[in-house]
Formats: sequence, C-alpha cells, structure tokens
Amino acid sequence: MADRPEIVCICGSTRFVAEMRAANRDLTFAGVIVVAPGEADAPITTEQKTALDALHLRKIDLADRVLIVNPGGYVGESTTREIAYAQATGKPISFTDPV
Repeated sequence: MADRPEIVCICGSTRFVAEMRAANRDLTFAGVIVVAPGEADAPITTEQKTALDALHLRKIDLADRVLIVNPGGYVGESTTREIAYAQATGKPISFTDPV
C-alpha cells in the first residue's frame, strides 16, 4: 500500500442510499477514503443523470477498488455499466451481497 489510506468507490442503485451511507460510514471508520455517488433531494433531469453517470466513472478511476452495494443481489443498469467499466480498468470489485 502507498503512503495513503486505501480509496474505495461505492457503487449501487440509488434505491439503496441508506445502505450506501452505512457502507460509507463503516469504511470511513475503518480508515478508508470513500468516494461515493452524488445524492439529490429531488428528481433529476436526463442531462443531470448523464453527467452524474460520467462523473461516477471518474470516481472509479480515482479508487483502488470498487464496492458494489447490492442488497438482495440487485444490480441495476447503471451499476452494471459501472462494474463493466471497473473490470475494463482492472479495478478489484467486491459486493455486499451475493450476486
């Protein structure tokens, strides 16, 4: 490991915001730098979703590994795309639940 804490990017469906917050908290208290999805308090536009999706791929670029928050094994379309991107860039991937 380098002279810094591990960096983990959290990925998952926005329906699991509470679970992603819990993972963020647990990792942070374990000494990990956490990069997480952006959150919105209201519905977002298609343009905003496209921009956030692209930004999240850059967050994966910053990470040492990716944690997929997938209660019940659920992985949606955006998360599937993020997994494929992480795999293509050689990032280790782990899941909170069996897929």
